[in-house]
Amino acid sequence: MARVEKKVTAATAAAYVGSTGLLASLEAVQDHAELVRWMPPALAPFVLALVPAAIAFVSGWAAKHTPRTDEDLVRAARRHGQ
Repeated sequence: MARVEKKVTAATAAAYVGSTGLLASLEAVQDHAELVRWMPPALAPFVLALVPAAIAFVSGWAAKHTPRTDEDLVRAARRHGQ
């Protein structure tokens, strides 16, 4: 199994945190903010935020990589002191 790249992990975390914040603020400003009736209202933003996070993860995982040129590798090595 291939490693998960840092950019995929970062996109997934950002999608989760951003969605949680938006859903929590939506619940806070509405009178009856029952996004999912069977779920406790305090838990709903955290659970529902998993949907866009999963979409971000799967799309990032499935995306093809742009091949790096030798020049890109040399620049990256210089930046990291190799």
